[in-house]
Amino acid sequence: MTETVTATLRVRIGQKDAHYGGNLVDGACILRLFGDVVTEITIQTDGDEGLLTGYSEVEFTAPVYAGDYIEVTGRLVGRSRLRRTVEFTARKCIAARYDLGATRAEVLDEPVLVCRAVGTAVIPRAAARRRSAGSGAPHVGLPGEE
Repeated sequence: MTETVTATLRVRIGQKDAHYGGNLVDGACILRLFGDVVTEITIQTDGDEGLLTGYSEVEFTAPVYAGDYIEVTGRLVGRSRLRRTVEFTARKCIAARYDLGATRAEVLDEPVLVCRAVGTAVIPRAAARRRSAGSGAPHVGLPGEE
């Protein structure tokens, strides 16, 4: 695999996402963002949304609170006929600072890693694309073609 396929998304975590005391956000919120990023990657590679089937690794490394801005990036690291493997990172770029005032926040000098994961998406056989031998150009698989 010679091409680098990535997708990035930056979102503000809303009050509706706070699940625990102190405006703490649950990890499922970050995993949902990973799902959006892998969808963009499979659209780029296959023209299909695909289906995120699971994670082989998930590590939460720092808390996320309502009001934080999170940047999520996915990078395609493996590819077979019907499976796409993606490495994900989520970093906090702006931190809510409710301790300083109801509307306070700060841009972080260095983004803080809040989660990393590896996930697998499956592409429907009819939508899967593969490389043509020798050309490096995408080959669109036809229904029933192996």
